[in-house]
Parts: sequence; C-alpha cells; structure tokens
Amino acid sequence: MSSTNVLAGIVTSAPPELLGFDTNTVVTPTTAEAFVEDGYKFCVRYVGRTTMASFDLTTEEANAILDSGLALMVVQHVLSWGWSPSGSLGTEYGTNAAKFATEIGIPPGVNVWCDLEGVAAGTSSQDVINYCNNWYDAVFKAGFAPGVYVGASCGLSSSQLYNSLKFSHYWKSGSNVPDVMTRGYQLTQFDLNSSVNGIQIDKDLTQDDELGGQVQWLIRPGDIA
Repeated sequence: MSSTNVLAGIVTSAPPELLGFDTNTVVTPTTAEAFVEDGYKFCVRYVGRTTMASFDLTTEEANAILDSGLALMVVQHVLSWGWSPSGSLGTEYGTNAAKFATEIGIPPGVNVWCDLEGVAAGTSSQDVINYCNNWYDAVFKAGFAPGVYVGASCGLSSSQLYNSLKFSHYWKSGSNVPDVMTRGYQLTQFDLNSSVNGIQIDKDLTQDDELGGQVQWLIRPGDIA
C-alpha cells in the first residue's frame, strides 16, 4: 500500500454541477473507464481508521482512477452506528487518515473527508466538536484540506456545524441533515446504494457553497475543463 512518491496530477478546485460517486468497492481500470464513458467526473474512495482493509484505496487503484480521467478525493470510514466521539479519538483517526492518504501518494491540498454520522444518542455536542476539530488539526497539519461529510445523527446543529467547527469544506449526505449555516455545502450526495457498472455507489454532485468555496481534488492535467 505504501508509496514513497506523490501521485502525478494537479490539485485544483472542482467546478460546480459535475457528477461523481463515492464507493466502498475497489474501482478497477475497466470500471473507472466505464464511469468516465457514463459522464462521471470524480470518485471518492476510502481509507481506514486504524488499519487499511483489502477494499480500501491503494496507490495502484488511485493511479487507475486518475488515469481514466476521473478526479480523486479520500474519505475515512466511520465507526458503526451509535459510536461515541471524543477529542482523543479525533486525533487518533485524523492522524491515521493523513498517514494513509500520504502513504497512498495523495498530495497536499486534496480534500480528505471526515465521515460524521451515527453518533450515539445523548452524546454531548462538545464531544462531537472536539472529535471533529482534533481530526481537522491532524489532517490539516499533514497538509491536506480537511472536509466533513455530514450524515444522519451527526450530533450537531446547523449553527454548530459552521460556528464551532474549523472546517470550510462540507459534504451533504443523502440523508435528512442540517444545512451548514452561512456556508452551505460544496458536495451533495444522492441516489444512494445504486448499482452502476457492477459496483455499489452513492452519486454526488459538486457545487459552489454560499461563500464561493469549492472542493479540492486531484486530477491528471487536462482531464476536466
């Protein structure tokens, strides 16, 4: 899995209204090319919390995705539903997200996403905030652009998402979730658990947020206008 070299490509802001997908399945070269033929422009793939699984992103897969013409971003797996966040856990998982992304060869500046969903009922909002901000600090320190995926049972309000978190990149899940006050979202998920080109995906669409922010991804030069 490890790589001593940074993946070839450029880090750039994503134009709005581009279709992409996130998946927990390895994307082969043939599958990536099929998505490009279908009009998809980007892919979001997973890294682990403490270890990397066989179905997580590798350097080889990342190159296949990029070679096909798709842009690439990274998201970290979340714990099972009903988990309890804490500041120390945020530091641990954020450090690992950055470590795994670096080993794959993801260059500085690319969005690495924190999956915030399924928080245990009754969890203190401050525990959620501490988890998210410590995760942010670890990923930011490694040179990446930390983002947060806001899923069901995220444990925070619209105001807290904007005022209490350090993030400036927000990804809206396909669930019923709060808006991000003032800023809004740069990535929106829809059409969940679709079977496309032989794998299960969630579809995603880029957009400029209300402050003009855009997601940051890795592409091969000339792939996306």
